[in-house]
Amino acid sequence: MTTDTSVNPTPIHLAIVGGGPTCTYVLERLAALVHSRGTSVPLEIVVYDLSGEFGPGQVHSPDQTRTSYLNRVVGQVAFAADESVVDAGPLLPADERPTLLDWCRKKFQETGDPRFDLVAEDWPKRYVHGLALKDQFARYIEILRASDGVTVRLQRSEVVDMEERGDRFAVLTADGATPYEADYVLMLTGHSSNRPELDPHQAAWASFAAEHGKHLIPNAYPLERSLDPARTGPGTTVACLGMGLTGIDVLLYLTEGRGGTFERDAEGQLRYLPTGTEPDSVVAFSRSGLFTFARPYNEKERDIATLEYKGAFLTAAAVSELRRTVGVLNIIGGHEKRQLDFEAHVFPLVHLEMALIYYSALYGPEFRESAIRVVRPAYDKFLADAGAFADHHEAGAFLLAPLEELAGSVAAQVDETLAGRRTVAGQPVLDSALRAFLTVVYGAEQASELLTLAARPEEFAAAVAAARSPWRHAERAADNVFSWERTISPVPRTGYSGPREYVETFLDFLDVDIRWASQGNLSNPAKAAADAAWRDLRGVVIDAVDFGGLRASSHRTFLGVYTPHHNRLCQGASVEAMEKVAALIRSGHVDVSVGPEARVDTDEQAGRFRVEGRVTGSTKWADVLVDARVHAFDAERDVMPVYPNLLRRGLIRKWANPGVGEADFVPGGLDLTPEFHPVRADGTVEKRITFLGPPSEGVMYHQIGALRPNKDHHVIRDILCWINAFIPQGDPAGTEQQQNERTLA
Repeated sequence: MTTDTSVNPTPIHLAIVGGGPTCTYVLERLAALVHSRGTSVPLEIVVYDLSGEFGPGQVHSPDQTRTSYLNRVVGQVAFAADESVVDAGPLLPADERPTLLDWCRKKFQETGDPRFDLVAEDWPKRYVHGLALKDQFARYIEILRASDGVTVRLQRSEVVDMEERGDRFAVLTADGATPYEADYVLMLTGHSSNRPELDPHQAAWASFAAEHGKHLIPNAYPLERSLDPARTGPGTTVACLGMGLTGIDVLLYLTEGRGGTFERDAEGQLRYLPTGTEPDSVVAFSRSGLFTFARPYNEKERDIATLEYKGAFLTAAAVSELRRTVGVLNIIGGHEKRQLDFEAHVFPLVHLEMALIYYSALYGPEFRESAIRVVRPAYDKFLADAGAFADHHEAGAFLLAPLEELAGSVAAQVDETLAGRRTVAGQPVLDSALRAFLTVVYGAEQASELLTLAARPEEFAAAVAAARSPWRHAERAADNVFSWERTISPVPRTGYSGPREYVETFLDFLDVDIRWASQGNLSNPAKAAADAAWRDLRGVVIDAVDFGGLRASSHRTFLGVYTPHHNRLCQGASVEAMEKVAALIRSGHVDVSVGPEARVDTDEQAGRFRVEGRVTGSTKWADVLVDARVHAFDAERDVMPVYPNLLRRGLIRKWANPGVGEADFVPGGLDLTPEFHPVRADGTVEKRITFLGPPSEGVMYHQIGALRPNKDHHVIRDILCWINAFIPQGDPAGTEQQQNERTLA
């Protein structure tokens, strides 16, 4: 690279607080941009990380337990910008920006280690992701340090405060080291937790535990430290509050992580083989009483651009039209915004889209085309006058009525055909629906065999009657009905003779859910509906929510009610992990008998925590209580002192959604601009500081995620907002091809 010290001889001082995955992506962009320039770009970069796990961060540490899974298949993880990112700037050569899949393949070729013998659809262990992040971080640092005028320093210390010093900010650390003065600060602190003493429940639990020699674990991570065998070994019962991904990590660590193993029996069912080093029991409970649902096999990986779902009804245009017709005018951040009610205005469209996807998967593309036509008049009426409905139940019933009528008619015809009372001869639409239905219920091979008999009604009916669905679908078309209520509450809350019957019902649901997930996110109607509406169309929901898009009370409901639904429906664990959970329940090592709406309390007489099942009547006592819930970010209550200190200095403030005729809603996250700069206490924007990740949750929605390949991913675009402030993109040296062909120092 040519050196020209006459250009910008004074280095730009950059401080990056947090050395985890997002920092890895940041360094990749800096490495590519600096390397592409024909002139030097003097940069002085200091990266701070309390854990010292530069690249993976503590959450993805290569040294963590081997029992935790990454919540993403191998093919959906990248470490660098690629050709799909709009305005990314120059790209590194392809061999310098492997995806996780590329990295694993290379590692397997080099080592022969089966841990790395993965394909795109596999679910990797989280530590494997950490190993790859560590490698890529080191490579990007190497590229930067080899560039003229660039220095990079990695500092293992906790940033506790920032002090304004003229045009720069002094970064203060807990170790009292000389503060580094930065021109620009990027905050990448990642997931955190809230101070337990500020939570009345946790404070009371902690006091009780100390008094009675029991243990409260207010934050599960890192598992290796918090779940010490001395506290959670044989002779103890552990209560795990939270059944999401963190809760699943806890269950696997306390069992498989203690040396337990899994094997399949003669029927193919997974069995757990204990070692005797586990706790006597782990009581898993939550408000819903449900684990996150198993993530489906990702059939879209074979052609993401084509197969990711495009909405028919849940669209950005529909949200915009609803703002125009029923939005309530408010002033948000000094700008006019027409706010919606998520439940009344947006959720009916989510509901409709899910039903459309479900029945389209069940009956095929011709059905979908017909369904869109018959629903259109009701849809247009809803967009024009969504306020005419008493509530979302009435709106949903109105929108779904024509779709359900069409689905019911097709189901009746399919069932008559299955029973041998009619044929599909001369009826191409029915023939298409029948083929789709048989393929969904029985699989392509069995469906093909059955269809060879379709011209002989009696033989066909007898063969269908003898067939069995490997995914346990209802074998009558009329019994396959989309229901939002059953989708979010698949395990009934009433009608049990006791805890044992509840657990049997719970295990039966897990069996069905695992089978459905194995079928895939295109082939299984229920999984297709959840994956498409809540993942592929997530951008529409984000558009509806961000920057005060919802009224204050509706925003509270959205985060408290619909975000948990979203997480359970489409942010779940792999089939492999959920099979292990089911095996642990069957073995008795994990106890879910307290069911939904369970309440944890302290029992002075027993000197233990007590978990009471309101639905099942089961009561369990525990020696250890683990809070495995993910805490919403709250700058005031965060365990990291930097956020309360920045609030105290007035460099940041919490964002509030102002109520119109109702109370304001303050989620806890920071007041940020669309460029992720904080609004100071005095209302001015501080452009020298940028916050990405959890601190932006509140004013924005779903800002957390690993980088994906072949996807114009928001994480890279957010990073570019920061970089463009000091390395403008309008002055590249040479063409993109020339930039990519340069050899790296």
